[in-house]
Amino acid sequence: MTDKTQTLILGIGNVLWADEGFGVRAADELHRHYEFDDSVTVMDGGTQGMYLLQHVEQADNLVIFDAIDYGLEPGTLKLIKGADVPSYLGAKKVSLHQTGFQEVLASAEMLGRYPDELLLVGVQPVQIEDFGGSLSRLMKQQLTPAVEAAVSWLDQLGVKASRRAEPLSETESIVGAEIDLARYESLRPSEAEACRVGDERVLKSDAFDVAYRPAPLDPGAMAVDVDHRGKY
Repeated sequence: MTDKTQTLILGIGNVLWADEGFGVRAADELHRHYEFDDSVTVMDGGTQGMYLLQHVEQADNLVIFDAIDYGLEPGTLKLIKGADVPSYLGAKKVSLHQTGFQEVLASAEMLGRYPDELLLVGVQPVQIEDFGGSLSRLMKQQLTPAVEAAVSWLDQLGVKASRRAEPLSETESIVGAEIDLARYESLRPSEAEACRVGDERVLKSDAFDVAYRPAPLDPGAMAVDVDHRGKY
């Protein structure tokens, strides 16, 4: 590892669950509009959990973008710094990936490779239970403020970002062209075609009726004579 201070900018979350994908989308937004020198890594951490440990161990500065349930108004942006970050990640979990990332930080600390500087850029989600959904309007509105907050914090540490003359294309996205935000939304089926939260059209459909259903089991028929050591 180089002697130069290393910075990791990490977006975590699941882009398939509406606002739960905010962290990944924010990291991608930063990557597409800003560039850094080779001491800075911008990464889609997804829901990888402990697989991120090796990257966190190498970071002197760590920025985390995520959807966080702060108990605030939906769409509220809140910055958490330093030692308070792990407790906010676990206070009220939006997703299991947050438990996994708490363990990443705990493991890095145990190994003596914890980042010197830590920033959590979190936004209170609006909608989570929308499988296949995209970011809600309020969350999209917080992408730019979240990115600017991270860039400002890094600047205070001497980590300089240069704004790109032109944003990167979807093929240069850190999430991959297939789930680039604009493409993802344009190809998404409508709610009429694909219900997001459990489809009653399927659950109530006559197509799932069957001609024969087995009779309920008779508990007495399954009893074992304990006097015969389990023999029927």
